Amino acid sequence: MSGTHSQGFSPNNPFKAEWEISPHEVHRRRTQGECIVLIDCRTDAERELASIEGSIHAPMQSLSRHIDELREHEESPVVVYCHQGGRSMQVTAALRHAGFEDVRSLAGGIHQWALEIDPRVPTY
Repeated sequence: MSGTHSQGFSPNNPFKAEWEISPHEVHRRRTQGECIVLIDCRTDAERELASIEGSIHAPMQSLSRHIDELREHEESPVVVYCHQGGRSMQVTAALRHAGFEDVRSLAGGIHQWALEIDPRVPTY
């Protein structure tokens, strides 16, 4: 299958290049007025350190408790982010498995977002 290869993810959550989106693409689309739902899947402590404005907090370790409240965004483009992209890819796979069709992981996570898009976001 094109775009599928392993990069340390379990066989249940394989890396899929088409499931990622660059910080520049997210920023471009948001700047053009597209409503993209950002989901932060990091821990509470990480979110206190840094976050992307307007994001929804749904920590990976409690994702199953947040699925029902996230359903209102099921028809919207969704971008999940974590620190550097590993956990967000797992959450992306879980949301796709739960029926979300247009969901992607932010490549490089909030760290890359801070480096490329918004230097006001602290890196850690």
